[in-house]
Amino acid sequence: MNAPDTPRQPDSRTASDGAVTISTDATGDLLVPLLAADTGPAREWADAAEADQVARPNELEDGDTHLNVTRTFCFADLSGFTAFTRESGPHAAVKQLGEFRRITRNVAAKRGVRVAKWLGDGVMLVGTDPTPAIALGAHLVHHFSESAIRVRVGLATGIALLFEGDDYIGEPVNMAAKLCNAASPGEVLAITDPSNLPDWVVTDGEVSVRIKGVGAVGGVHRLRVDLPSPE
Repeated sequence: MNAPDTPRQPDSRTASDGAVTISTDATGDLLVPLLAADTGPAREWADAAEADQVARPNELEDGDTHLNVTRTFCFADLSGFTAFTRESGPHAAVKQLGEFRRITRNVAAKRGVRVAKWLGDGVMLVGTDPTPAIALGAHLVHHFSESAIRVRVGLATGIALLFEGDDYIGEPVNMAAKLCNAASPGEVLAITDPSNLPDWVVTDGEVSVRIKGVGAVGGVHRLRVDLPSPE
C-alpha cells in the first residue's frame, strides 16, 4: 500500500508478445528484459576512440578532444513544477522531485541508459541504442500519469560531438531538449524510426511541432504506452 500523499502507482498489468512478457510490478516499473548498463562517459570515450582508430587509423590524432558519435538523447521534466511549488509548497515539491529522480535513476540503470545531467526539475539522458532510451522516456510518462504533476519527454537520435569525454554537443541534443519543452504534460515527442519502439510503445502518427526559434518541425512522432487493461 502506498504511503499517504505518494503518487498512485500504475496497476499491475501483463501482456505477451511471443516469448516476451511485459508487465508492471507493485512499484509501477515496467518489467521487460534488461540490457547491460552503460558504464559512463569514460568507458564510452575509450570505446569510441578505439573503434575510430580501427576504422580510420590516420584521422584520429593523439590529443583530439572530440569524437562524432551516434546517440539517442532524452530530455524529461516535471511539467509545471514552478506553479506546483507555488501552490503546494516546497515540501510537496521536494517530495515530487525526489520521486522523479529516484524512478529515473532506477529505470535508467535497468535500461542501460545514462543520466548525463540533472537540470533542476528535469534530466538529460543518453542512450547508445534508441529503444532503451525511448522505453525510459515512456516509462516516466506512464509512471507519473496519475500523479499530482506529470512528466513530458522529448527524444531525438543523431550524430553529436562527444566533447572531452563528458559532454555532448549537436543538433540531436538541442532538438530533444526543444521537443521536451514543446510537449504537453504526459506527452512524448520523438524524432525516431518507428522500428525502434518497444513492443508496448506505439506512435499516434507523425505530427508537425512548432518550436520557438526554429519554426515547424515535421516527422515528429507522438508516442504513448499501449498496455492491455487489467482483466
